[in-house]
Amino acid sequence: MDSGRYILVTGGAGYIGSHTTLALLAAGERPLVVDNLTTGFRDAVPAEVPFFKGDSGDAAFIGGLLESHSVEAVIHFAASIVVPESVSDPLAYYKNNTVNTRALIACAVKHHVPHFVFSSTAAVYGEPQSLPIVEDQPTSPINPYGRSKLMVEWMLTDTARAHPLSYAALRYFNVAGADPQGRTGQSTPNATHLIKIAVQAALGKRPGMDVLGTDYPTADGSCIRDYVHVSDLAQAHLDALAYLRRGGKSLACNIGYNAGYSVIEVIDVVKRVSGVDFEVRLKGRRAGDPASLVASNERAKTALGWTARYDDLETIVHHALEWERKLPR
Repeated sequence: MDSGRYILVTGGAGYIGSHTTLALLAAGERPLVVDNLTTGFRDAVPAEVPFFKGDSGDAAFIGGLLESHSVEAVIHFAASIVVPESVSDPLAYYKNNTVNTRALIACAVKHHVPHFVFSSTAAVYGEPQSLPIVEDQPTSPINPYGRSKLMVEWMLTDTARAHPLSYAALRYFNVAGADPQGRTGQSTPNATHLIKIAVQAALGKRPGMDVLGTDYPTADGSCIRDYVHVSDLAQAHLDALAYLRRGGKSLACNIGYNAGYSVIEVIDVVKRVSGVDFEVRLKGRRAGDPASLVASNERAKTALGWTARYDDLETIVHHALEWERKLPR
């Protein structure tokens, strides 16, 4: 329902941000996109959506936008997301993910923006105590990426107590797939997402792929993850916004399917859906990876009213393949 005010989408030219921008448009909302195009793509943002190139942590730039536009909510995606990179360059992650978000939250408070939807991560849990992971399980991230996001959750909690700002921190599990209509998808050539890498291997865009770790305490020794379709994730942001508009209390919420697949199982599905048998090399673990991450999604369903439409690994792979076929080699 369009309130006549804008929804500021930071990182709206990126993978998840572009899908959410499309979902906002379809729902009659007025998205306003900010992206520095470091990993985003200008053509992923529909022409009718106001677009501003810049950094979400630039207080003067964001403050100017909030001065000139009536903004009801911020949906914040802009972040660095590669776990091994966060281990090798932690200060860059604390700068981009934590310091920049602190500046964005301060701008939202200064300009009386009432709602904030934050792109958090399952990495805030670290090695989970039990599966599926529920939101009140202790948070103990094991890499700088997860810590950089958890710090933002803390800032939002404290800010919401001190100011009239309500927030939803959505803890994503493994995001995959592409827009079913083929309008946008995961376009970064050197992306680290498993399904993206596997469909590139199936299409001959890379010479096979590596399985990073075969000695985890799982059935086949490879990591287990909960894969959520990017369009279902985008819908969760709209549901979170509607929840906050209804006066819902600030919350953290998992977004996943409560179903886990191992790396080797995912590769087998990609081979089956694509009809291509590509080389798979077994390698050692990479830094900072928990063995298993599977979401409890009860809170998303009951509090936000979220319903998954694409909860099927073959469908997710099919959409990822169709999008990858559109991209240049």
